[in-house]
Amino acid sequence: MIDKRIVRGAQIELARRDFWWYCHLKAPDFYAPNRSFLKDFCACLQEFVESDDRIMIINMPPRHGKSRTAGCLEEWLLGRDHTMKIMTGSYNEPLSTTFAKNVRNTIMEQKADANRIVYSDIFPDTRIKRGDGAMNLWSLEDGYNNFLATSPGGTATGFGANLMVIDDTIKNAEEAYNSTLLDKQWSWFTDTMLSRLEDGAKILIIMTRWHSLDLAGRALEHFTNIGQNVHHVLYKAVQDDGTMLCPEILSAESYELTSKTMSAEIASANYQQEPIDIKGRLYSGFKTYEKVPTDDAGHPLFESIRNYTDTADTGNDRLCSICYGVYNKEVYILDILFSKEPMEITEPAMADMLIRNDVRLAWIESNNGGRGFARAVQEQLRQRGTNRCEIGWFFQSRNKKARILSNSTWVMNHIYFPVNWRDRWPEYFDEMIKYQKEGNEQHDDAPDATTGVAEMESAGSGISFE
Repeated sequence: MIDKRIVRGAQIELARRDFWWYCHLKAPDFYAPNRSFLKDFCACLQEFVESDDRIMIINMPPRHGKSRTAGCLEEWLLGRDHTMKIMTGSYNEPLSTTFAKNVRNTIMEQKADANRIVYSDIFPDTRIKRGDGAMNLWSLEDGYNNFLATSPGGTATGFGANLMVIDDTIKNAEEAYNSTLLDKQWSWFTDTMLSRLEDGAKILIIMTRWHSLDLAGRALEHFTNIGQNVHHVLYKAVQDDGTMLCPEILSAESYELTSKTMSAEIASANYQQEPIDIKGRLYSGFKTYEKVPTDDAGHPLFESIRNYTDTADTGNDRLCSICYGVYNKEVYILDILFSKEPMEITEPAMADMLIRNDVRLAWIESNNGGRGFARAVQEQLRQRGTNRCEIGWFFQSRNKKARILSNSTWVMNHIYFPVNWRDRWPEYFDEMIKYQKEGNEQHDDAPDATTGVAEMESAGSGISFE
């Protein structure tokens, strides 16, 4: 008969060395051997923290143990290295403090059952420094500032970290649709959190994918673009073969019932890690062209070349000026000026664009200073010695969102973009492909002006010069 003390000792030693075994020994019911994805998750985390790589992004559905496992990893690392400094971030201060408190309480847990293994059995020399009463900032007995929990808007002053753990900075779909909030979270991550990292520190982002511009999406694109090797692990609740990731945690029946009570976009984001802005994008596709229509001699067949311009409404908006040719009632985009620059720069730039593309008629919205802008461009053309382009202005009174939605089908069916339009006008391209059916707080200068083109060239625009 095998001595139980020997078995127990072997298990404890294995838990010190292997992160999966630590989780299994601590919570065997949840970290059960048949939950293979959790074993894989733990193995990925251990491989990352023991490698030379610096960034890891894990996307997985709710209630599958991502926050719990992140907390276990922090406990395990502190037990193995008392000099480790960990900084965690979550979507608000109470939640991040709760995570810090849970890690601290695990380390401080007193043994009450001789048959139950607790943290001090595995790491007996790891203790919280006496007198460290703060829940969101504390140290080990022989360490210094080992753990800080913060959130967007919180502080990280005076703290340096070897490991940064970001855990779900978005709590619901309303936040995911809020472009201002997404921008603030990215600024918090780059300006505050990254500045606290020690040399060679690691970044671990664990979250449900909500939006292509959420923290995980932006970090993945940013670090890849600067040549960093990013470990990206993605778990879907429903696998490609139709089976569930873990039926014990979420069965097919429960998934079907839950997913039917929410919109398709939110269900896909929560359970399949498909950002809501991809599912909820207004434009499902755009037509492109390699060459404009020409006759046998190679001359363009455009019946006319025109321009539509929407000046910036506020300091955060962009001027969007679109030059296009019309042939057989189809629109071919030729040139675009998409800029936040002041009018003293955009006025001559637009005049140059009108001349360069041989535009004969330009419509400019007179809202928010558009009439003055039109007259200034007209003067720029006069100074260049040309009167080939007629410029007129009009007041746009219809609701912007309604206009964009009602004309979206026409835009997709009748407007052609150059095949390289993404490279020529990247910011305009981004606004067009990311514009959402739902949500009001969006970057909409590009869809707004493109909708203006559609209104001008489709029947019944009802717009006339002032």
